[in-house]
Amino acid sequence: MPALTRRGAVLGLAGLLSAGPNALALAAAPTERRFVVVNLRGALDGLAAVAPYGDPALAGLRRELMAPPIGEPDGLLDLGGFFGLHPALPNLHALYAAGEMAIVHAVAGPYRARSHFVAQDCLESGTDHRMSSGWLGRAVAAMPDRRGRGDALAVGVALPLLLRGSNAVDNWAPRGFASPPAHLYQTIAELNAADRVTGPAVAEGLRGRGFTAAILAGSEEPKDRFAFPALATAAGEMLRAEDGPRIAALELGGWDTHAQQVNRLAGPLRQLDTGMAALKAALGSVWKQSCVLVMTEFGRTARANGTRGTDHGTATVAFILGGAVEGGVVRGQWPGLGPDALLENRDLMPTGDLRSVAKGLLSAHLRLPIGSLDAVFPNSRDVEPMRRLIRT
Repeated sequence: MPALTRRGAVLGLAGLLSAGPNALALAAAPTERRFVVVNLRGALDGLAAVAPYGDPALAGLRRELMAPPIGEPDGLLDLGGFFGLHPALPNLHALYAAGEMAIVHAVAGPYRARSHFVAQDCLESGTDHRMSSGWLGRAVAAMPDRRGRGDALAVGVALPLLLRGSNAVDNWAPRGFASPPAHLYQTIAELNAADRVTGPAVAEGLRGRGFTAAILAGSEEPKDRFAFPALATAAGEMLRAEDGPRIAALELGGWDTHAQQVNRLAGPLRQLDTGMAALKAALGSVWKQSCVLVMTEFGRTARANGTRGTDHGTATVAFILGGAVEGGVVRGQWPGLGPDALLENRDLMPTGDLRSVAKGLLSAHLRLPIGSLDAVFPNSRDVEPMRRLIRT
């Protein structure tokens, strides 16, 4: 076996690249309106993000997961007397207060099992089964007078299923885009620490990449120029350009909170909150022509599990924000959290269909003909577009 040099160890470390939790894809469309879809991969707990504190059954189900009450330090942000927004979402709360964000609660896609991978494919396909194209890609293709080749640009090494279709797609990955999360580097450093050859080599390689001792100890987050707020800023700047794209699909991971949810959920929520504020700032004057749909594959269980987390559930929340949005309201029929109201005695009961939300936005905001929606969402004629989502 050849001797392992420091240079070889550093080069080996540099080769440990995998797709990160954030991604961005953009598409051209024959409209001056901007439409952004944010996919929260991992299943957001809607009962934590938008807590129904007015429901008397909430505390009995998940007291240890609840944020402090409204008015207390780090407490819920009131949405009008029954629901409260998670304290890590102050920017979204400001958008809600300004009438630029609406929330749809107790909503779910057509898929009812609890597999992340299948549910994510169905969410992006817009059906209860996986397709080779996504509903947003089919929507772009259904718009009249589209540009043809060069319709889409994917930032990353792959185009999300959501935006796949008949559109021509180019890929671009900036140097260093596919960096693993910090905890993977921490694990590599720990595994090699006792080795007299690889230990110092890996440590030096990490220092060269900006990983300080505090970062490796987990007490400090690394600076990531491809974190979600940075990608949201990039998306907004490109969407704002006069000759730029009009459609964007972003992804943000980290929502699978099976254990210690209170601590683990705050970080992704802050990323989402900061990212949406960054997107608005980058869009500038075209924010008033913009609409953003934030969705996730399914919700999480109404009860906390034994590790102070939640397991895979069904209904959750969707956020709709933008200057074009008729906001300041929580939409949807609240099913309640009593023992007879839960789905299978474990999940928030879905009373709304996410396809209805998407149909309402495509028809009212992008002006997609109603007759085209059946092609965008196959086998969904009984799912009516949700009304009053976009300002008239």
